[in-house]
Amino acid sequence: MIPSMRSLTAEEYVEAFKSFLDHSTEHQCMDEFNKEQMPNIVAGITRLCHCMSHEAEHTSLLLGHFLAGVDLKMIRILQAVHPGVFIDNEIVEPNPQHVAAYKELVNQAPDLQNVSFIWHQLTSLEYEQQVKEKGTHKKFDFIHMIQMLYRVEDIPNTIKFFHSCLDHHGKLLIIILSDSSGWASLWQQHRDCLPATDSGHYITCGGITDVLKRLGAEHRVYEFPSGWDITECFIEGDAVGGRMMDFLTGTKNFLGTAPPALRRRLQEALCRPECSSTRDGRIIFSNNLSMIVVES
Repeated sequence: MIPSMRSLTAEEYVEAFKSFLDHSTEHQCMDEFNKEQMPNIVAGITRLCHCMSHEAEHTSLLLGHFLAGVDLKMIRILQAVHPGVFIDNEIVEPNPQHVAAYKELVNQAPDLQNVSFIWHQLTSLEYEQQVKEKGTHKKFDFIHMIQMLYRVEDIPNTIKFFHSCLDHHGKLLIIILSDSSGWASLWQQHRDCLPATDSGHYITCGGITDVLKRLGAEHRVYEFPSGWDITECFIEGDAVGGRMMDFLTGTKNFLGTAPPALRRRLQEALCRPECSSTRDGRIIFSNNLSMIVVES
């Protein structure tokens, strides 16, 4: 008897996500953004005034999707652009494994002496509710949301709340899949291929900028190319390919539990030119990213 399809647990998602990172240029794409654009972006946080006094402080709020290595690189850019400024850094992340891994990375980083860390093992909504209940609306110079709005229940109100958390001249960075990505095409044209177990929002850059326009929030969009080698997804019985398909669909053992017709439709959709390209015999899914910088 074939087991029924079900959504990934938090622990299973971590494993599937790691398979995605191992075979995509997601981190390299963000590194390019950090190198080319982040110094100028954080230089615009003028409240700091390039002050060298130890009384000066920079506040940042980092909201999940677990990319702790990217977070720390951004913090180091802040340190380089604003030397001598203490950084009060808060992280909102609901997954305990991600929180533990982040703390371990911090413990192994001797260059972060001027940075304090506060971890909130909460969803963004739980954090928002906690802030409102306590009546302590802390202001931040820099907030980022990296690949996390797909799992937020109310995207417009979430963006509105965290935008309200920016201090004067603060910046909100939203990293989301581009409208030119294979994901956008898959979600728009082949949504019937995706199982009902994937409860995420099918949203890309255009949906976010529409929200920002309605809020009257000034913003700029940077586009960066990224790819994901999904060749193993088409190799029967391949364990890595199985985990990739689990990540793509949000389903545990999708290849083993999905009806054959559904599996074929999804694999065919993934191979379409609007989703993927072929390079040296490998199938590369477009994972292009949009970096949206929102002004306070």
